Amino acid sequence: MKKRIAALVLTTAMAVSLAACGGGSSSTTTTAAPAAAETKAAEAAAPAADSGVDTSKAAYTISIGHINAENDSWHLASLDFKEQVEKNSNGQIKVEIYPNSQLGSEVDMIQSILQQGGCDLTFTGESMQTYQPDLGMIGMPYLIQSDEHMAAVLEGEVGKKLESLMEESGMKVLGYFTRGPRYITSNREIHSIADCNNLIIRTPQSPMTVAAFSAIGAKPTPMALSEVFTSLQSGTIEAQENPLAMIQNQSFYEVQKYLVKTAHLRAWVYIAMGKAQFDALPADLQQVVLDAGKHAQDFEHELFLKNETEFENKLKEEGMTFIDVDQKEFADAMIAGVLPILTDSQKALYEEIEAANPNK
Repeated sequence: MKKRIAALVLTTAMAVSLAACGGGSSSTTTTAAPAAAETKAAEAAAPAADSGVDTSKAAYTISIGHINAENDSWHLASLDFKEQVEKNSNGQIKVEIYPNSQLGSEVDMIQSILQQGGCDLTFTGESMQTYQPDLGMIGMPYLIQSDEHMAAVLEGEVGKKLESLMEESGMKVLGYFTRGPRYITSNREIHSIADCNNLIIRTPQSPMTVAAFSAIGAKPTPMALSEVFTSLQSGTIEAQENPLAMIQNQSFYEVQKYLVKTAHLRAWVYIAMGKAQFDALPADLQQVVLDAGKHAQDFEHELFLKNETEFENKLKEEGMTFIDVDQKEFADAMIAGVLPILTDSQKALYEEIEAANPNK
């Protein structure tokens, strides 16, 4: 109870009951949102989430939940989505945003969306494999080779197939955010696979990621992002892996010495709204939401490109040591570790994604 009271004091703009559910219903119920995760990144100042549109008589509410800090490009894109939706719906739709894992982990929010019980929209990708195993290919190490390759996949026939899989799982795709390459951060100096032996590393809850890191001798430990900083700080885990943006915005540089440039995964997340919630909107408001999703996608991508060029310098200034490694050594081992666990349909999708590389 004390934690809930503290969270409410810190978020005075939401001092009244926070809506924890919404979606396409004119009779939405509201409950208090869970307390914000107590991470360093959660303390970052955020722009006011006010579109300037009167939504006091809104017939529909869309609740967005995500795991990132308020200074992250995902959150800023959420604010852009809110502005576009509320403005272009003439206040018929109200958008509420809950960053910093306030509505739970990524998996929690997916479940909440599919059960229509606390969240309507989130940003997710490979975590959807629980509902459609083939979507796990988003997290296949070293599969996407470049930004051009990723664009060819997402905008081509393979992308349409993946979006169909999302829809079959209960999610309507409104757009996507591309992510930078994922790197290992550690308090252990790592120059080769041999240095990863028994490395206790946090990974997402992804069988492919777990298999990949097991293949290089590490001990992958899945956990929610909101738990990672304190687990690194206490020594429960030694390492984690994420793109530069996450490493910077989650302040992992405060508890990690080395950044190992494995670039073991290039991936994306979908702007994913519950299909049931989307279908409950009138056709004209569905189009408003779709347009806002694409606008948020473009908005976020511009921020992403700008930030990627700055984060490496910032992390070096914060004292992190960058280590170049033989990426082929890591790729050969990780791919060999994951291929045996793929199903036939996953292998077929793997080949389609690989074939979409315009530089091959």
